[in-house]
Amino acid sequence: MTIQLGRADCGHYEIAARKEWLVTNGIGGFAAGTLSGAHTRRYHGMLIAALNPPLGRTMLVSKLDVTATYQGRDYPLFANRFTDGTVDPHGYQNLESFRLDGLIPVWHYVLADARLEQRVWMAHGHNTTYVTYHLTQGTGPVTLEIVPLVTYRDYHSQSHGGWSLGVEPVAGGFRVHAFDGAQPYTVVADRGEFTVDSTWYWNFNHELESERGLDSREDLLRPGRLTATLSPGETVTVICSTESITPHAGLDALAQERRRQAELLSGAPPDEPAWVRHLTLAADQFIVARSLADGTPGATVIAGYPWFSDWGRDTMIALPGLTLATGRPDLAAVILRTFARYVDQGMLPNRFPDAGETPEYNTVDATLWYIHAIYQHWQVTGDTGLAKELYPVLVDIIDWHRRGTRYGIHVDPDDGLLFSGTAGVQLTWMDAKVGDWVVTPRTGKAVEINALWHNALRVMAELGRHIGQPEAAIKNYSADADRVAETFRQRFWYEAGGYLYDVIDGPDGELDSAGRRGDASLRPNQIFAVSLPFKLLTDKQAQAVVDSCARELWTSYGLRSLTTTAKAYVGHYGGPPLARDGAYHQGTVWGWLLGPFATAHYRVYGDAVRAQAYLAAMADHLADGCLGSISEIFDGDPPHTPRGCFAQAWSVAEVLRAWRELGNEE
Repeated sequence: MTIQLGRADCGHYEIAARKEWLVTNGIGGFAAGTLSGAHTRRYHGMLIAALNPPLGRTMLVSKLDVTATYQGRDYPLFANRFTDGTVDPHGYQNLESFRLDGLIPVWHYVLADARLEQRVWMAHGHNTTYVTYHLTQGTGPVTLEIVPLVTYRDYHSQSHGGWSLGVEPVAGGFRVHAFDGAQPYTVVADRGEFTVDSTWYWNFNHELESERGLDSREDLLRPGRLTATLSPGETVTVICSTESITPHAGLDALAQERRRQAELLSGAPPDEPAWVRHLTLAADQFIVARSLADGTPGATVIAGYPWFSDWGRDTMIALPGLTLATGRPDLAAVILRTFARYVDQGMLPNRFPDAGETPEYNTVDATLWYIHAIYQHWQVTGDTGLAKELYPVLVDIIDWHRRGTRYGIHVDPDDGLLFSGTAGVQLTWMDAKVGDWVVTPRTGKAVEINALWHNALRVMAELGRHIGQPEAAIKNYSADADRVAETFRQRFWYEAGGYLYDVIDGPDGELDSAGRRGDASLRPNQIFAVSLPFKLLTDKQAQAVVDSCARELWTSYGLRSLTTTAKAYVGHYGGPPLARDGAYHQGTVWGWLLGPFATAHYRVYGDAVRAQAYLAAMADHLADGCLGSISEIFDGDPPHTPRGCFAQAWSVAEVLRAWRELGNEE
């Protein structure tokens, strides 16, 4: 798929500043920015290095501001927005087009009758960014003045100027050693010369941070200027890296990255839509290395760019789409083994903090999705080797859930359903919390948690049969699953609405005829009672659930987290943290839910083409937001503007998984 935008998008600041690009390095580092050249987020930069892969992400090289001189005239190729609202210069007006070459962003600038091409990519497995400038045509040479703007800060913060970054010239550029203990880094070019001219640039404004109610001002250091002259057909490569680099390695690095991306696409079905094939490439951006404590190589999933780390829940939900649907089951096995090492008291970590290695276990669903992911691996590969290896871990998980583990997670002996919750902690994926305010409290027996619990028990029985587990244990798992299914169909069915309660037996909700509480909010969590592999509902109930979600929650880009008729519905996601977190699960659209919705729709209606059609609008979204990827969330109200992380693992993964699974059903 070629994603290409022309002057209608590139030439207007308001449009070009809202369209973003992303490149990644496979160890948690990345580079990102806007088509306009102006940074609108604190997370935009040319080298955000993962100094403790996949975390320790640190902003090093923020920008390379370029001015081209051709036939006596200067052409700025960049833009900056300042705190007084000024945008200067307007380099995007010289941008004729932008496109993605696979995952590599490419800008085409026009300088009178000359044309200059810019590319950005990262070396896979290295904190190294390459930027090339190639003069594709012209009647004479073009001189480029490249102004690096640098810093050294945690990527969540902002830098404020006036301090020394320890800049020293090196061949072709400069080296920065910001302070004792800091990671040195270099910026060098393979031609031209570097002139020391150190000064601070003040008062850049990251406008999207202002919209988010956060500090939006930043200062950056200019260590000097790189100057290079190009004749038609010539290229200059600028390399930003924390490692020892060879300045003339740019073209070889580009060829290597192209080969890597071609290999990723080699297993994609050749007859599927180009936008779906492109998701194969987008999926790879989230898969990163994570070494275990003993140094053993492992792998994990970055939940979303630009600000999420690796989360257990997101990793397990996304794993089938990122790895199994893309023909990489061996990588899936590495990820599953990696997380097996972190299982504690029957629980998978919710997240690994950006600083420090102590994982956080505040999740009830991550572990249940883990069991589902192992089952999906076996379903796709037919190989019982991994299942045999990890089955003891799964047995321990089930035992802990039966007798009780952290945060009140336990099986209720009266009905076999899984209860979870404790005051002030949100354990499900609807996890927004502001201070002590849990926005969507779901203490009790949540609908998707119990659908996953039923699924986990069925998986234990089925995998147990195939790997030769004792028959008594298999029957025990099956009997528990039968009990959960029977109770689930009775207890979760909300007859008055014709759909499933979101939570039962919690402190909130209305009383039923038996005096038991149920939260009847119409939310998308019920879709998993239909989309998960093992049948849980009656046919009539399953159809009613799918129809309710289609009628009340479905949008082109995902399912709303709450029906529009609810008093708590919020149609716009934005503003300061309190407003954003208050809207996060109160109507905001979630792209990843398209996958389970399409799967559930097929389960009920048996029409794969119709189910796939619910995913097709994502083709248009790939040319919006972060080009070539899928956003985390969207406004509940039309036109469903993309919000949140501009590239989200489970959004990409679930659309890709569902499309390819449904394609196999046609």
